Amino acid sequence: MNALSRKMRKQAKKLGVRYQFFFMQANGSQLREFSALYDSGKLRPVIDSAFPFDKTLEAMAHVEQGRTKAGKVVVSMVPDHD
Repeated sequence: MNALSRKMRKQAKKLGVRYQFFFMQANGSQLREFSALYDSGKLRPVIDSAFPFDKTLEAMAHVEQGRTKAGKVVVSMVPDHD
C-alpha cells in the first residue's frame, strides 16, 4: 500500500497534513473510534464526488469507469434541499 499511496502522501506533506491508508472492518467498536476521530476533526474523509440516491447507478458507473481521481464516491440517502 505504501507504493500505491506515495503520490498522495507526497501531496499531503506539501499541504502539511498526514495521509494514511487503512482497512476498515464492519464492527461497532471501530466505527465508534472513527466517529470520535471525525467529530474531533482529526479524521477528514476525501470525497471525490457525491450523488443523490436516485443516481446510484451513475455513481457506480463513475467508479467502474475509473473516473474517480482521489477519495470516495458518496451516495446520499438524505434528500438534497437546494
